[in-house]
Amino acid sequence: MSTLIPFIGEIFSQLQASADVRILAEIRDGEITGVTGGELLELVHKARTFIASKGLKKGDRCGLLAANSIRWVAVDLALMAEGLIVVPLYSRQSPAELVAMMKDSTPSLVCCGDAALRDGIAQVWPEAPPQCFFDEIFAGVDGIQLDRPQVGNDSPVTIIYTSGTSGEAKGVVLTAATVGFMLDRTAERLEQLMSSSSSVPAGQDRIFHYLPFTFAASWIALLTFLKRRSLVTINMDLAKIATDMRVVAPDYCLNVPQLLERMRRAVDEQLWQTGGVAQGIYSRAKGAWARKHEGQARSGDALWLGLANALVFPAIRKKMIGRNLKALICGSAPLSAETQLYFMMLGIRVLQVYGLTETTAICTMDDPNRVEIGRVGPAIPGMEMKLGDHDEILVRGPNIFPGYWNRPEQTVEALHDGWFHTGDQGEVNAAGNWRIAGRIKNLIVLGSGHKISPEPIESAIIKNLPQAQQVVVIGNGRGYLTAIVTGSVASEQVQAALDVVNPDLPHYKQVRAFYVRAEAFSIESGMLTVNGKLKRDVIAARMKNEIEDMYRVKQAV
Repeated sequence: MSTLIPFIGEIFSQLQASADVRILAEIRDGEITGVTGGELLELVHKARTFIASKGLKKGDRCGLLAANSIRWVAVDLALMAEGLIVVPLYSRQSPAELVAMMKDSTPSLVCCGDAALRDGIAQVWPEAPPQCFFDEIFAGVDGIQLDRPQVGNDSPVTIIYTSGTSGEAKGVVLTAATVGFMLDRTAERLEQLMSSSSSVPAGQDRIFHYLPFTFAASWIALLTFLKRRSLVTINMDLAKIATDMRVVAPDYCLNVPQLLERMRRAVDEQLWQTGGVAQGIYSRAKGAWARKHEGQARSGDALWLGLANALVFPAIRKKMIGRNLKALICGSAPLSAETQLYFMMLGIRVLQVYGLTETTAICTMDDPNRVEIGRVGPAIPGMEMKLGDHDEILVRGPNIFPGYWNRPEQTVEALHDGWFHTGDQGEVNAAGNWRIAGRIKNLIVLGSGHKISPEPIESAIIKNLPQAQQVVVIGNGRGYLTAIVTGSVASEQVQAALDVVNPDLPHYKQVRAFYVRAEAFSIESGMLTVNGKLKRDVIAARMKNEIEDMYRVKQAV
């Protein structure tokens, strides 16, 4: 007898309840097309018949290599419904990285979005497992009976490979139980957010989604939106996110800090270039807003904020993110307090989420009624968080993964005494809201023995150097700190930023020298992870000569 995974059954029930309502859409070149709940179920059914015809066994791994699309969602649901373990593969990663993941997970079948992706794999790995295209999958196979063996709560449903900021990416196994638990928690929090801020019936909220479904948090969000019967519109061209967002005019959007920082800088630059009355009001209102939140408000500040709210901010909101946006949900990395306050100034709430793939994407979620700037909210109900050695965040609960695929030693390192060791440094206040300070592995140990988290220093420099794309602080085993700065920025501007930042730091945390690199680090160059995090070890290795030059020049001076 066929038995669906409980959370898959719930999603299918909700899709059936929305059989005549559009539930999933794509935007291409400003044109939106989509499917109803019933049409999505039909796509899933066709995909299931094709997959069932391949004679795969329960628990076999299947790769899913494609860009975000409605068909990606249908294949993902179909594979899980057939009792198979989905291995999502990010289409923008290099073929060599993708092949390494496939060799590790040994899929019996790889579902490819197009021939170009297949050909890239074949060039690196001629002996790759069988591959099929979406066009074949959605042709379906007649006469197939869908009758899969029962899938238990402990059964793996996916293996998601971590970004790999240092070393080879590891496959994180997530089970039906961990995913089901997390979907219940995220649905509860979204219900709390959306029922309090939406003017439309619950479940009909409009979501704009551009983050790759291969990322755990993005995937969990997608499944939660389907479970809530929200309308999710998928961006199909990352170069057109800003334009597409205005066309879709969503109620909510998932984001990463990097995009929000870029949006904020773009507004500043455009208004500065335009000048005039609007720029004057905007500049004064920004100053007034900052003073208000520092408890140093001046007479006249309320006037400038009132003028901006009437004349400037509505136009910025409409041009930046459309007319309907009620909240931005931000994750993957800590968001600067300055950027969070900036969007609040425009009348847009920014809620933060913190978690890792190993915690089924989420550990904390901002309570929409009690947001604290610079913090990522309290632990989700049903799980525990505490601090360990070096203020490392430890997590325990039903959301914790059972282990890494084929890596028992690394599993033991990460999971012991019932707690998952996140590798993140943090702190928690009396209200239970957490703040993320940085990665334990990123700690710089100077020759003097001082231990330094680079992230707060990097954030402070970026705050005073908006022209920069990235800042990487260097200094492990050295006598002092230096920094690599990327982007179109002059040395004088970097020095000016350091002159502001350094005086507020103890001597051993001050950056004494820097190197400017015009080209930003990127995923394509292999110096960023697929979700935009710095690969510090790779950067240090590839820029060894430039780093040595920084220390030689400073010592010579």
